[in-house]
Order: sequence, then C-alpha cells, then structure tokens
Amino acid sequence: MGSIAAEQIPIRARTIAIVGAGPSGLVAAKYLRAENAFHKIVILEQRSSQGGIWNYTGNLRDEDLFTVPQTNPRGWNQDPTWHETCNPRTEVKSGVQKEPSFLSPIYDRLETNIPRGLMGFKDLYWPQDIQLFPKHETVLQYIREYGNDVQDLVRYNTQVLNVEPVEEQANTGWKVQTRDLRLNSQQEEEYDAVIVANGHFIVPYLPDIPGIKEWNTRYPGIISHAKYYRNPEEFKDKKVVVVGNSASGSDISTQIAQYSSNPLLWSSKSVSMFKVGTSPVKQELPPISKFHISTRSVEFEDGTIERDIDAIVFATGYFYSLPFLENVEPRMIEDGSHVQHTYQHLFYTPRPTLSFLALPQRVIPFPLAEAQAAVLARVYSGRLSLPALSTMEHWERITIEEMGDGRNFHLLPFPKDGNYINEMSHWALSAEPREGLENDGKGKMPPVWGAWEFWCREQFPKIRAAFGALGEKRFGVRTLEEVGFDYEEHLRSREEEEKKLI
Repeated sequence: MGSIAAEQIPIRARTIAIVGAGPSGLVAAKYLRAENAFHKIVILEQRSSQGGIWNYTGNLRDEDLFTVPQTNPRGWNQDPTWHETCNPRTEVKSGVQKEPSFLSPIYDRLETNIPRGLMGFKDLYWPQDIQLFPKHETVLQYIREYGNDVQDLVRYNTQVLNVEPVEEQANTGWKVQTRDLRLNSQQEEEYDAVIVANGHFIVPYLPDIPGIKEWNTRYPGIISHAKYYRNPEEFKDKKVVVVGNSASGSDISTQIAQYSSNPLLWSSKSVSMFKVGTSPVKQELPPISKFHISTRSVEFEDGTIERDIDAIVFATGYFYSLPFLENVEPRMIEDGSHVQHTYQHLFYTPRPTLSFLALPQRVIPFPLAEAQAAVLARVYSGRLSLPALSTMEHWERITIEEMGDGRNFHLLPFPKDGNYINEMSHWALSAEPREGLENDGKGKMPPVWGAWEFWCREQFPKIRAAFGALGEKRFGVRTLEEVGFDYEEHLRSREEEEKKLI
C-alpha cells in the first residue's frame, strides 16, 4: 500500500475489519464483497445479533457511563450485561444459556421520524403493508433481512478493545485487539484497513448547569437522559421537564405529556423543526439557567422558576467517543463534539486506511452510509484514488471555517445531506470499471437522489408532524398522500406557478 503523497496514489487493502454489525457495518460489508478484491472481510460485533442500537433493551436502564453532569466524552470498553436467552449461539453456564447485552437508546414506543420510502437501502424495499413511519421492531427486522447475506462475515460477541497502527509510517496496516465476551479471551490480528461503524449513540451528554451536581446529590434519580427513557407511564402525575427539541426530545416530551401533570415543561434553545402549532399540554421554555436545591426548583433563562420538580429528562444528545482508538495519533477525540482529522466526514486524513461511517448528523443515515460505503469499497480495492494529503487537510480547514471546530462540524442540514449523498455516489461511480464486476464492471450501484427524494426530505418534518397528529389512527397510514403530501400534486402546482411567471 502506498502513502498519500503529493500526487494521487491508490490504496490497495486486502484485509479489512469492520467495527459494528449495525446498518452501516452491514452496508460496508456488502459493498466491499461486491468488489471481489479482498482476501478477508470481518465484521466485529460485541452484541450477539446484528442491528446495532436497533436491538431494543427494555430491561437495561443503568450503566456506568452516566453521571450528572455528564461532560466526559472519553467513554471506555464496557462490560456487557448477561441475561438468559434461547439463542443457540450463546454460551451455556450452569445449565442456563446466557448472552451479552449492551444498553440501547431505543425506547418502547419509538417510531422513525423519517418516512420509510426515504430511509431505506437502495436494493431492499420496505414492506408496503407497514405504517408510513415504522416502529423500531420493524426497522430491526428490515436491517436483519438486509444483512442476511453477509452473516458469514460477522464475529458476534467480539468486542474491539484497541486499534493502533502496525508501524509509524502511514498506511502500514492496523493491529486490532479484540475480546471474545463468551470465553473472556483476547486476540490480536492485523488488517490493512479498518472501518469504524459503531455509531455515536453511546456516551450521553448532559450539560454542567450551575447547581446541577448538588441538586442531583440532594434529589437522586430525578435527573436522567433520553438514552434511559423507556415508556411514558413512569411519569404519571409527575411534574416533568424535558430538555432538548431534536427528534427524540420532541417525541419523548409528547409521549410523557399524555401522562404527566400538565403542562409538561419543554426547555430548548430554539424552535423544534418537528413542532407544528402549540400544544395545550406542553409549555415551552428557554434553557435552564440554574438549579435551586431548597425548593427542588429549576430556573430558566427568562427568569421563570418552577418548583417541586419530579423528573427531568435531558434529550441533549451524545458525544463522539472512540475508546478503542485512544492510542492513535493525532487524536481524533478531544471535546467529543466531532471526530477530528477527517476528510469528507469519512477518512482519517493522516492514515486513510482508517475510516468512519455515518458520522454526519441531521441526515438520512441509511442511504448516506450506503453512499459512503460505495466510496470506501472502491478506494480500498484500488479503483479510486484519494487526493493529496494537503488537499484532504485543506478540506477540513474550509469546513471548520464554514461550520466551526465543534458540534456543527459534522452537521449536514438539508439540502447539504442530499447533496452529500449524491457527491459520494458520483465519486464512487467515477471509478474505473473492472472486469467481472456487476453492472458492466461498474460494481454495486450506490443511491442517487432525484427530485422526489429532495422534495420528501425537505417536507419530512411536516409529514412526521401530520402523521403524529393522527393519534392512534396513524397505525393505519401507509402512504404520504394519506397525510396530505402528494408529490404529483406538488409538481402540478409548481408547473402552474411557473406558467404564471412566463
């Protein structure tokens, strides 16, 4: 393998390790296998089944990653929680089958905030008889169906402990240390390239607000994070504050408000993109400015003070955390706001044989990861070259100038996310054809967004709000038209408007 020098030089990997068998890891394996160019592709997954965080862990609520406040992005390689199972793959101890489990942020009544036609993989359609915004268990079934043909590549119950370069020179390969969770044994192997696809919903972020630590000590168990939320009945008749207005904050606050004492207090920095109109059971407030211990109160930035608070759920997001990459220099994680030294949110610039899938946020993750995987597969098989190191570093500098060197770095709000998907896919499609590959040598075809996808992506917060407003009736909704969004009607209206301007 050559290093990235002044000119474009292809990388040629023959052995690749993928960290994680969630949606991103599975799609990476599919695109790598389609290149017919690798001697060894291995997916390393610490859970006992594919699907990543879409594996619902309803009974798991506590973990040692969470403190109040929670401002440390580092994280660590966690030990699993063992529970009984009928899974034939798992270890038998004292006559009882056990399997390792890791806490997932999926909650009981979670439905996607993206309509199914927009969020799927290119070569697997969603069943048409499921609701427009699928339930989490339906998403897991979809992912498992998608990953069926790469199950032979997965090593389950295998936790990645450490990844570091074999030698100091760029692109000399990677030492990957793993732990077999069933046998509690460790192993070290070398790979030419490593693709990190373990997601970024692991280490929760909970801000350090004046008085919060002392308040939590005095009133333990009241403050929690959305990662540990499971169902709204637990908040029946309680005075509740939900902090954060992203998709989870909006959904969780709506669920809890049906059971809590009214109004639920919804605290956020800005207007939620998922909000339509006002709610009689929710009171919107600015961010919390301080905690008052004597009266179990919180004070908001507008001076409002609410006493006798029974529960506070912080839907304030997660840090980027890569504990198994702590020994790689230059460091990728500092404050946890983003992954440093990445080119196109994809390649680790100093050593691009290390790469990351689905780092961007405010995106449609499945097709985005698929477009990225198409690029990775072609680069690592030698059909695409990366630009010079200086060019990749320049891309990071101008991205920082535009978005900042913090939480906005990986942010791709519409239409940036759609444009990024197409840029990645077009980059992948520019690869030289190779004899023996599908599609006349072009290889596996990545997703390319057209007018419908951009229209649906722009409208989906309104579509989701209209869907949610139907209450129990939403379970029978199958199409966009049923909630008042007709693409053909949109085209006709646009044509009429254009005619008026002529």
